[in-house]
Amino acid sequence: MAKNSSSETLVPATVWLARGRHTGHEPEQDVRRNLIALKAAGVLDDFLDLDPVEAARSTVLHPREAAADPGPSARRLFEARWRVADDVTVRAQLTTYDPENRRKDGEGVVWVLAAEAERAWDPHWPSPATMFWPDSEQVPWDHDTVPGVRLREVNHLPKEGDEIRHRLRDCVRGSWYVHLVVHEAMTPDARGMRPLSAFLPPSLRHRVVEHRATPEQAQTADFEMKRELNVRMPRGGAVVLPAAVRGTEYEAERFTVRTVFLDGSEPTEVLRTLLEFAALPRPLPEDAERALARLRQGWHLLTPEEELVHAQAMVVRYAEALDAMTKSCDLYKEAAEAARAALADFTGGEGAPRPPVTGEAGADRSPMDTLARTFGRFRLPKK
Repeated sequence: MAKNSSSETLVPATVWLARGRHTGHEPEQDVRRNLIALKAAGVLDDFLDLDPVEAARSTVLHPREAAADPGPSARRLFEARWRVADDVTVRAQLTTYDPENRRKDGEGVVWVLAAEAERAWDPHWPSPATMFWPDSEQVPWDHDTVPGVRLREVNHLPKEGDEIRHRLRDCVRGSWYVHLVVHEAMTPDARGMRPLSAFLPPSLRHRVVEHRATPEQAQTADFEMKRELNVRMPRGGAVVLPAAVRGTEYEAERFTVRTVFLDGSEPTEVLRTLLEFAALPRPLPEDAERALARLRQGWHLLTPEEELVHAQAMVVRYAEALDAMTKSCDLYKEAAEAARAALADFTGGEGAPRPPVTGEAGADRSPMDTLARTFGRFRLPKK
C-alpha cells in the first residue's frame, strides 16, 4: 500500500499522474507498438525506449539529481513528447516495475506515469495513458494497484460488509485515482451498465474508477461507508469518495449526487461533480513525488534547442570543475614544497637531524613546532 507524503506538497496544476498494473504477458511490447504507431501518425513528436540502468547513468552524466534514478525494481523507462492546443508541449515518462511479490499469480507489472504540460492541465486534452497504452479493452493495462479494481469498467462492490469496508479503505489509502460509488436503484439494462466515466473528458476519463452497489446493497454499503469514511451513499444516487488526506475543501454533501439515471443518458450532475472534485488541490503521494522528480530532473528526450542549451551548460560545468581541480593541484604542490623545506630545515639539509638549539630560540622553535607551523599555513579546500 502506498504511503502518502508527510509534507504538504500538492500536485501541481500542470501535472497528470497515474499508477496501475498490466496483467498481460508483454506490457513493454504493448507500449512500444503504441508509441511507434502514434509517432507514425504524427500524434507524438518523438519517444524514447530506455533501459533503466543506462538511463540512470546518463542522468548522472547530464547531470541531474539522484531522485532521477528509477530504482532497482524498474524494468523499462519510456519517454514521449507531444503537443496539445497547437503549441503546448507535454512531456511524459512511463516506468514499468516488477511486482513486490513476484510469487503472487496475476499481480502483473506495476507502471507509473507522470506527465507535465507547459501550462495548467486541461481535462479535454488527450489522456497521457493512451499515448503509451493502447486504448483497447483487449490490453489489460488499466488495473488499479488495489486488487480487483479496474479503470475502464464498472466494479461491483463485494457482497460482504467487511469486504466492502476493506475495498473502500484500500481504494482511498492506496490508489491515485478518483473513486465514485454509484447505487443502482434497480438492476440496469445493458445501456445502464456502461461506465459513467465514459462520458468524461479524455484526460479525466483515465483518472476515475467507478464502483457500483446493487439494489440490495443499499443499507450495507451506506453503513460501511459511513463507518469507514464518514460519507453517505443515497439510494439511487452517487458519492465521490474523499482522498486519504481529506482537505478542508472536501464536503461530503457537496460531492454527493442524490439521483443518477442509469439509462445510458449523459449523467450531467455526476460529471459536474467529478470535474469539481478533480479540480481540488490534492496531496502529492510519496511515490508520485519521486515520479515527478524523475520526470523533471531525469529527462532524456531533448529537442535540438534543448540539446544546445544543455551542451553549453555542460561546458560551463566542466570548465568550473577543471578550474577547481587546477586550484587544488596548486595547493597540494605548494603544501608539498613547504613540507620539503620544513624537512630540510629539520635535518639540516644533510639527511641527519640538526643539533638541538639551546636557549630561548630553541624553546620557541623546536623541529616539531616548525613542521606544525609550516603545515598550519595551508588549509586545503573541503571536497
